[in-house]
Amino acid sequence: MSDPAIELRGISKSFGPVHANKDIDLRVMPGTIHGIIGENGAGKSTLMSILYGFYKADRGEIHVRGNKVDIPDSQAAIRAGIGMVFQHFKLVQNFTVLENIVLGAEEGALLKTSLGRARKLLKQLSDEYELHVDPDARIENLGVGMQQRVEILKALYRQADILILDEPTGVLTPSEADHLFRILEGLKREGKTIILITHKLREIMEVTDTVSVMRRGEMTATVKTAETDPEELAELMVGRKVLLQVDKAPAKTGETVLEVRNLQVVDESGVERVRKISLEVKRGEILGIAGVAGNGQSELLEVLGGMREGTGEVLLNGAPLPLAGAGSDARTRRRVGVGHVPEDRQTEGLIMNFYAWENVGFGYHDDPRYNRGPLMNNHALREDAEAKIAKFDVRPANCWHTARNFSGGNQQKIVIARELEREPDLLLVGQPTRGVDIGAIEFIHEQIVALRDQGKAILLVSVELDEIMSLSDRIAVMFDGRIMGERLPADTNERELGLLMAGITDTEHEHSHDEIEQNLAQSSGKAG
Repeated sequence: MSDPAIELRGISKSFGPVHANKDIDLRVMPGTIHGIIGENGAGKSTLMSILYGFYKADRGEIHVRGNKVDIPDSQAAIRAGIGMVFQHFKLVQNFTVLENIVLGAEEGALLKTSLGRARKLLKQLSDEYELHVDPDARIENLGVGMQQRVEILKALYRQADILILDEPTGVLTPSEADHLFRILEGLKREGKTIILITHKLREIMEVTDTVSVMRRGEMTATVKTAETDPEELAELMVGRKVLLQVDKAPAKTGETVLEVRNLQVVDESGVERVRKISLEVKRGEILGIAGVAGNGQSELLEVLGGMREGTGEVLLNGAPLPLAGAGSDARTRRRVGVGHVPEDRQTEGLIMNFYAWENVGFGYHDDPRYNRGPLMNNHALREDAEAKIAKFDVRPANCWHTARNFSGGNQQKIVIARELEREPDLLLVGQPTRGVDIGAIEFIHEQIVALRDQGKAILLVSVELDEIMSLSDRIAVMFDGRIMGERLPADTNERELGLLMAGITDTEHEHSHDEIEQNLAQSSGKAG
């Protein structure tokens, strides 16, 4: 039996009083795809950062191919044959693919020599692993799927035999994700070892050979993927049974709450982000907007939420909403019954250095309950915040914690609690469970469905296709600022939605991956 490609023995790491990793043992066999899953804060990223040399373990040993090694920095990891593809790519946007590949691995004083050697080796790697990409293309003109290929090629160029991929499909369409999995299978056939960090249980089941589960800094289980199922893995992650599918009754729709007609948004640079789209949302339904990030969904939410100006016509309960000038701001939107959970909770939904009780009141300071004459009634605001924190299970349940001191999932719960408890006629929700634990995802989904069942209208934007399929009563797909089509969840599938997300409407025709990626790259270039 061969030595493990990677063996971690008794790895521990603390940050002050927080034990991020506690005596972790892990064996990853060569030529396999090994998944690592766990909730936010479970210690996955810390463990991989230790393996890649970003952190130094307080104690424990790292063995690579049977040899004990010291990895004080990423250069030592690269010398040990370990490469890492980060969730947020580490590429220079105005450099070419070739320049990014060579960056940090130049040979000698003459860059021309390094580029020539790299061009030849890049072609060999591209052909061998189906990672075809134009070496002279600028990164800023490539879609995210192509940029991810560049990151993988960077690691292979540096002769990595062990690849760590951190949430690699977070920004990919289903077609791009499928192609990535084929690439990973090809790498495995060539003897490469892959460690895959993902929160998507379907991907774990589809592509890995073995999966390790982390919870609260400890390794709770390692199992053969063929011998487990998503339900068991979810329970191992959370410590209790988790409902993986949204449990909801058929929608009982009423009159139209939101009507959008020929909405257009042009950004500060003169780029048309939303191209005269029309849609409507009825009382008692969830309209999901699917699409790859950067195709106009964010601008749509911002206009409807009063954060950006646009042209066209928007009606709320039959009354027009101003799209520019007086009355088009977020405060006015809230007053007329529009709630908004923004896509970026930290920059748009919270003030990170303010207390939780202050954040719960933001946007609603003119509520009579929070006022005592000309002064704020902070006691009433704190009482209201404490009730919301308890109902939405925000941890720790301390309204005197600043927003910065909560985990991402609990920050999201604060924003969700603030907006949903207002019971708005129209709720705008952007990426409701981005970076949220699987247990918290279940809770947030339940709250959104409960609001729908109260007869409210909900416009949901998410890059998570599973979430769109599970929560939505109707699905509209955006590509390059346009609505490409509308589907009922029961009458479609991820492949059809993936093609629409890539700008392809003829689902009867079998399209190539190159055609899909060309469309996505074109859209990404316009969005950028």
